[in-house]
Amino acid sequence: MGDICENLATKYLSKQSYKILDRNYRKKWGEIDIVAKENVSRPHILHFIEVKGMILRKNYVFQYNPEDNIHIWKQKRLWRAIQSWLLEHKVSESIEWQVDVMAIFLDPVNKEAKIRWTKNIILEA
Repeated sequence: MGDICENLATKYLSKQSYKILDRNYRKKWGEIDIVAKENVSRPHILHFIEVKGMILRKNYVFQYNPEDNIHIWKQKRLWRAIQSWLLEHKVSESIEWQVDVMAIFLDPVNKEAKIRWTKNIILEA
């Protein structure tokens, strides 16, 4: 399901004029699902995007938020992976960056997906 959700997130970002810089950046101490930047209004900000997916069931009421699955240990791993990515890509310290979460809700019955994008979350790392 992870690949499906990440593919949907990538397509959505592309339609929103974002350029995908990296996907599935992995180190033993953490992972980044998507690294992107906006091409139009804010091209100077890097977005490190964590993708969380959920399959909707019939008569399901939203009582759970996939975003809630980003626990403190995940945040620390994400923080370390971001720092590694920035160093590895020789990104200037003057470049702004933020962490976003994209929750993908898959409805297999209607073959639809809904996306909730929470921008600029605060890491407790």
